Amino acid sequence: MPAPERLPAPGVSATGELEELLARGELRVVGRIREASNAVLLCSVAYGGVSADCVYKPVKGERSLWDFPDGNLAQREVAAYLVSEATGWGLVPPTVLRDGPYGEGMVQLWIESGAEGSANGDGDSGDAGPPAGESGDGSGLLALVEGEEAGEGWKPVALADVGEGRTALLVHADDPRLRRLAVLDAVINNGDRKGGHLLPAPGGRLYGIDHGVTFHREDKLRTLLWGWAGEPLTDEAREVLTALAARLADGEPLATRLAELITPVELAAVRDRVADLLRTGVHPRPSGQWPAIPWPPV
Repeated sequence: MPAPERLPAPGVSATGELEELLARGELRVVGRIREASNAVLLCSVAYGGVSADCVYKPVKGERSLWDFPDGNLAQREVAAYLVSEATGWGLVPPTVLRDGPYGEGMVQLWIESGAEGSANGDGDSGDAGPPAGESGDGSGLLALVEGEEAGEGWKPVALADVGEGRTALLVHADDPRLRRLAVLDAVINNGDRKGGHLLPAPGGRLYGIDHGVTFHREDKLRTLLWGWAGEPLTDEAREVLTALAARLADGEPLATRLAELITPVELAAVRDRVADLLRTGVHPRPSGQWPAIPWPPV
């Protein structure tokens, strides 16, 4: 039997074909990402003469969270992918919910990042040095800089204690890909947007991963992408949100599928967040009722 054809980077094959591969392919566990807080297994998946690497997060390997008692994290990861696809931005790697060697879980296409040490886990990332200063995450999209000015092409987030009585300014790139991700995070109420969850891929694509802590009915937004807080949404974002609001209406395929993954209250909260973004026309600000920046930040 000939060896399966190795799948190239995302974008070469249609999204539907990738989803079919992940959903129907034979999963074979090849390793474990031990830095992750939950069970994260690196697998190969093969189907119809095509194979790829992927990440498998079984529900049995999840640590229960007191503030997310409904459903499981795997379902929320899939829901985040569906919303990302509905925006047309393709910010989350293809993700499905399926049975695997250790029971039902989330299976997501593995992304080889352009940043050394970054990939679909929830562990640490590598080192890289953006021109503005010290690396914040290894992607070149986040940095710690001296002084109180972000510098051209960067957006300030917050002052950070870097030890020995020193502080540095945490900044992120003024990058349209990050700005889209900030909008998506506001919609799905991402409670854990860390630097290591940003994966710049070959060809200029940017992916965000690790979306288990999302869709809470209360404001849980914690992110390193606060640089646009209070600024007007782009025309593109407003158009995308208007279309998304229509797709979230009762009876629409997206709403029907999300109702299988999150609770009715959480689905209503998604609709409310989209409506609020359109009403205010600006990127959200920290609520002040919840830590605004995840810890650890990378």
